[in-house]
Formats: sequence, structure tokens, C-alpha cells
Amino acid sequence: MFNIRVYGILITEDQKVLVSDEFIRGNYYTKFPGGGMEFGEGTRECLEREFMEEMNLKIKVGEHLYTTDFFQISAFNPEHQIVSIYYLVHPLEEIKVPLREKQFDFDEEQMAVYHASGETETFRMIPIELFNEASVHLPIDKVVAALIKQH
Repeated sequence: MFNIRVYGILITEDQKVLVSDEFIRGNYYTKFPGGGMEFGEGTRECLEREFMEEMNLKIKVGEHLYTTDFFQISAFNPEHQIVSIYYLVHPLEEIKVPLREKQFDFDEEQMAVYHASGETETFRMIPIELFNEASVHLPIDKVVAALIKQH
């Protein structure tokens, strides 16, 4: 079974990279914003929906950056192969969600969401000069982090 994931790389004018800090099923992950493609939508539509759901942020999906070109099993379901697609994205409005300074800095409301659903997330910006493969946890994200540094 294939699991198609679509992620957005948002780099601000002042050269900061947006990441999502997530607490999922008892584990911590730093990754790029985005998520699973739903039946009936294209990759760009998926990314627009994910940014609205996660950040209440309208975006313009730009240039395709990378699609997984190696076998990667899902961290959550060993019967699924992950195919991740990454685009550069540009905000069409000011980011309204709180941006954290520290990794995994969840507030009480976010932890209440975790206890109800088994997952929660928050967002932060990493200056591009400090951003690297170690900034993210998932194997495919590490490949994309290296590409961002080369750009």
C-alpha cells in the first residue's frame, strides 16, 4: 500500500525555514508542514488544504522541489510505503499561529488536543544558517533539508 504525503517548504524573506514540531503517539518529530493526500485531490490542493487545516494559512504552491526516489517504509504502519512530494510555498497572508522559539514548546491547549486525539503540533522558524539535516527527524525530510542548503 502506498501512502502519498505532500509537504511545503516555506522560507521567509528574512531566510528562516518553517518547521512543524509534532507529538504523535508518544513520539516527538520535527518535520515540514503538510500531510496525507486524500482521495479526489491533487498534490497542490492537498498542500493548500493542509496549510489551512494546520495553520489557517492561505498559501501559493510554487516550484516542485523533490519527490521520494527511494524505498521508505512508514514510521507508523510497516505495511505502507511512503512517497513524499515537496513544493516551495509562499504565504498569501501573515502567519497567525503562534511561532515558538523552542522545540516541542506545546501549550496547555495543544496538550489537551494531544490527550483527545493522540497528536498535536506547533510551529517555529529556524534561521537558514542554522538549518540542516539534523533539524528534521524523518528520513525523506533529511534529504530535502540537504537540498534546501544547496539551493
